[in-house]
Amino acid sequence: TPVAIAEGMCIANNLFGTGPKRSQDYSNVATAVFCQPNIGTVGVTEDEARALYPIRVFETDFRAMKHTLTGRQEHTYMKLIVRQTDDRVVGAHMVGPDAGEIIQGLAVAMKAGATKAHFDATVGIHPTAAEEFVTMREAAR
Repeated sequence: TPVAIAEGMCIANNLFGTGPKRSQDYSNVATAVFCQPNIGTVGVTEDEARALYPIRVFETDFRAMKHTLTGRQEHTYMKLIVRQTDDRVVGAHMVGPDAGEIIQGLAVAMKAGATKAHFDATVGIHPTAAEEFVTMREAAR
């Protein structure tokens, strides 16, 4: 629905607006599947990125701290894909609780051109799952 709304606003602006005509930018549109567990994704996949340029991949698979006492075995998986030539984050993917909520913030960062160095310089909120995106330091590949 948000993509259709953005397209409608773009068309309305082009037909009736006073500003310059524009086309809809579909890069880094986040998407989520609200299943169990949630899936959130933005940008290119690892395979898509490898076909385009050299990359570094950062990933983590963990059990949330809040479940150490509950005994739940629920895991969260996160992946960042970084273009080596300019350190830009070109993909972010997550499977786990609140993935749809968390991925939205990453979409904003990626739209603004965030680099891995920006992620590394960000202080995480503890204890949250989202902080894992700013604490991944060693490339998996």
